[in-house]
Amino acid sequence: MSERAAEFAPSGVVTLTTDFGLKDPFVGVMKGRLVERFPAVRVIDLTHEILAHWPAEAGFWLARSFRYFPRGTVHVAVVDPGVGSARDIAAIEAEGHLFLAPDNGLLAAVLEAVESATSRRVASSVLERIDIGVPSATFHGRDIFAPLAAELAAGRLASSDLGPVTDDLIPGWLDEPVVGPAQVAGSVVTIDHFGNLISNIDGRLLRTMAHPVVRVGGRELPLRRTYSDVRPGDYLALVNSFGVIEVARAEQSAAQGLGLERGAPVVVVSR
Repeated sequence: MSERAAEFAPSGVVTLTTDFGLKDPFVGVMKGRLVERFPAVRVIDLTHEILAHWPAEAGFWLARSFRYFPRGTVHVAVVDPGVGSARDIAAIEAEGHLFLAPDNGLLAAVLEAVESATSRRVASSVLERIDIGVPSATFHGRDIFAPLAAELAAGRLASSDLGPVTDDLIPGWLDEPVVGPAQVAGSVVTIDHFGNLISNIDGRLLRTMAHPVVRVGGRELPLRRTYSDVRPGDYLALVNSFGVIEVARAEQSAAQGLGLERGAPVVVVSR
């Protein structure tokens, strides 16, 4: 994508998105490596509850969240089933933000969310330059991503130093919604803490529909404005605070009630 995307000037902020959970010390030691290299760093956890080994969910949340952070933020996302293999590290610069992740399709959603971006593969010479030592074969979050992010956030390493520009990063794991004359077909990307089924259908795709109805799990649900528009236990669909179609059950779990998981089809039709 375009070179004009960039103008990254580090703000000292680093966000972390992983599938590590919080039971183990993995997140903590990543933060330790960041502070060790850059004591003034400000580290913000986006989430560590991504479904294990599911990069698409991490990319979805990054693409929907990064604009709530200041320009100059380094966004680190580690959902890395290929850790220790020959997979590359991807870096994307867009809208004054910098994203680091395994090159496994995780950042595809970010590329789709921005008008222009500069994509790079991180060169091995860069890792030698910042002296990361010999990384573990199973914990690149600690041994590669954290030191690299610290150097970028501190301004000691420029984004242009990371490696050659490329246009062929690994594509995403999810298909884009299919838009037809009177319907939009997508799927559930993630399930939140409340059991809400969150789809990849952007609410803006429904603007031309007079009376959109969401079909999911054998039900047809008209769009509501908010959860309290229905009685407790009733199902509803709405455009959520991140701008996408969500299926919910008031004060209960839609995922449990409908027996649906990530990847379940969601179709919006016009009535």
